[in-house]
Amino acid sequence: MRILFQGDSITDAGRDRRDFHNLGNGYPKYAAELIKKEYPDAEFINLGISGNRSGQLFDRSTPDLIDLQPDVVSILIGINDIWHRHNPSSVPTTDEQFELNYRTLLTEIRKRTGAKIMLLSPFLLDDEAKEAWRGEVNRAIAIVRKLAAEFADVYVPLDEKFEEALKTQPEPKFYSADGVHPNPNGSAFIGALYAEAIKPLLG
Repeated sequence: MRILFQGDSITDAGRDRRDFHNLGNGYPKYAAELIKKEYPDAEFINLGISGNRSGQLFDRSTPDLIDLQPDVVSILIGINDIWHRHNPSSVPTTDEQFELNYRTLLTEIRKRTGAKIMLLSPFLLDDEAKEAWRGEVNRAIAIVRKLAAEFADVYVPLDEKFEEALKTQPEPKFYSADGVHPNPNGSAFIGALYAEAIKPLLG
């Protein structure tokens, strides 16, 4: 059973890129630890790349996804598509382009692999500097939710899950210092959700 994690820095999480079995320090590590308890022979590959947007993920989809022929692929992407809209030196990704990039990627996965697909929604946690992003993040989440209904075998609404969990945490930065990158608490939280959500796909 080959499980592939794909995404941006949240997935990358400092992995050693010389070894695609190195899971880094983020949610893939925590998810794999839990999954191995029931599926000790599972193979885990992390090919998340920090800074990637949806277009970059599509551009590298053949060597970093299709050629690997995973049994399950999970994707967490989107926050950089929004982040770069607020960087005056970047060419922005519109909502329409984000959806097209993501849809084309998913179509290729369905056409060229037999992989089960797990989509995880983008999320934004409490951070004053990024409050203005909320509307854009909500639109990206709606796009991912729509695509998940068409293509995914499992959808994990991370933004909703974090919002609910934060109600029981007295510290708003409990899961992330900057609202985007999970700390160990946030990574473990996503990892647990991931390990539970993937169960129906592992038989």
